[in-house]
Amino acid sequence: MDVAAATWAARRRNGLDARGDAELQAWLAADPRHADALADMDETFGAVGQLPPDEVASLRAALPARPALAAPPPRQSLRAVMPWWTGWGRGLPQAAIATVLALAVGGGWLGWDRWQRQPTFVQAFATERGQQRSVALPDAASGASALQLDTATHLEARLYRDRREVHLADGQAMFSIHADPARPFHVLAGPLRITVVGTRFSVRHTSSGVDAGKTVVSVEEGQVRVSPITAGNPGHAAVAAQAPVELSAGLMVVAGQDGRLGPATPIASAAIAPWRSGRISFEHTPLHEALAEFERYGRTGLVVRDPAVAALPVGGSYNLRQFQHFSRALPQILPVRLVPAGDATEIVAR
Repeated sequence: MDVAAATWAARRRNGLDARGDAELQAWLAADPRHADALADMDETFGAVGQLPPDEVASLRAALPARPALAAPPPRQSLRAVMPWWTGWGRGLPQAAIATVLALAVGGGWLGWDRWQRQPTFVQAFATERGQQRSVALPDAASGASALQLDTATHLEARLYRDRREVHLADGQAMFSIHADPARPFHVLAGPLRITVVGTRFSVRHTSSGVDAGKTVVSVEEGQVRVSPITAGNPGHAAVAAQAPVELSAGLMVVAGQDGRLGPATPIASAAIAPWRSGRISFEHTPLHEALAEFERYGRTGLVVRDPAVAALPVGGSYNLRQFQHFSRALPQILPVRLVPAGDATEIVAR
């Protein structure tokens, strides 16, 4: 009876379908003592479930690979692994105790593992076109990690007991990470994983504008590790085999859509996430990319149809909120002119 009660207790904790529940009810109805035996086993499972992971690991290691439920294990073996077991299990057959250990410890370990995998905090953050936003993550009692989101950015933060993760779906953000070696911080952006302990860095992964489709990581302070997350994909064997890139302050790296990492290159501190101070910077940027970058913040009203004009390089630093200054400067810095075209203005060759 006790062996059956232990089995039913484990099955019920793992969830019963309609057929299983009907079988349980039939077993309970077959003998009035079954209900009390099941209640005792539930209490026993609860006691085992409260064990810390190191004691759970000890119990699992002490169990045979395939415990025989009908044959009691040696009394000395059980006593060796249960020094904390004061008063529990008295009056139960050894076979039932072995069953509880096999089921409760195995199920408890799975439950503990599942518990460890569950996030303690999940929240999505987003900005609209032209909007910027600062958020703090509840990952420390003081000096928590801070995120600055640029325009049209969408990300989700997940905090676990052993790590912290942010999934950047689109846009760009600046990260100031609270140092916690026990819980490293990961940013997943496109095909990349950026791992840090405590630092300040920028990640860009946008579908439009400068470097559209690519992922750009720039480090302002500390050190980060950048690696592709295409491991296990047969179509990206070469990328998966690529060594991670270690970036320190003043370095950046760009990855293509397939996750292939470029070389680490220097970047000036002022060039890292200039949008934080309301600026946008270009350096030999094709005109059509510059216009697309401005379009991320608001409508420009400018169009360019000539491929040769679209490829003209643009440089300089501009105020995000004063696009008209950029527009008026174009005929002075490029061989182009502005021609009204309905509700838009076309940039044509001069």
